[in-house]
Amino acid sequence: MISLKDIVPAATNTINTKFILLDKGNVGQDGKETTCLALVADETASLHFQLWGDECCFFEPGDIIRLTNGIFSYHKGNLVLRAGKKGKTEKTGEFNMVFVETPNMSEIKWGIDPNNPRKFVQESVISPHSTIFPPLP
Repeated sequence: MISLKDIVPAATNTINTKFILLDKGNVGQDGKETTCLALVADETASLHFQLWGDECCFFEPGDIIRLTNGIFSYHKGNLVLRAGKKGKTEKTGEFNMVFVETPNMSEIKWGIDPNNPRKFVQESVISPHSTIFPPLP
């Protein structure tokens, strides 16, 4: 299992991790698919998670989710973690997980690694917290 702080953008379905769903945005349509963006976190970081289809109604804030073979990549300009076609999401519990909301890995600007053009490196922080799900005052 990889910690959220160690996830980097890639075009492969290789991410196995566990996190708690903190907040969920509005359900909408992406072509023929139902989608919903969520804020998730573990004890090291947070990020945006793209829910698809039945996941939008099935998962709720407080759910602890295990992701197998997920992908962290850009979708419509937003850097999101998602199961994709090859991945799997599974609810493993509720409410009982330590988490942090910063840094938000989706709010980091990534660039090509000059030493390895097949990898990404962090260039700068766009925001220390989610700009989609801002912290409560």
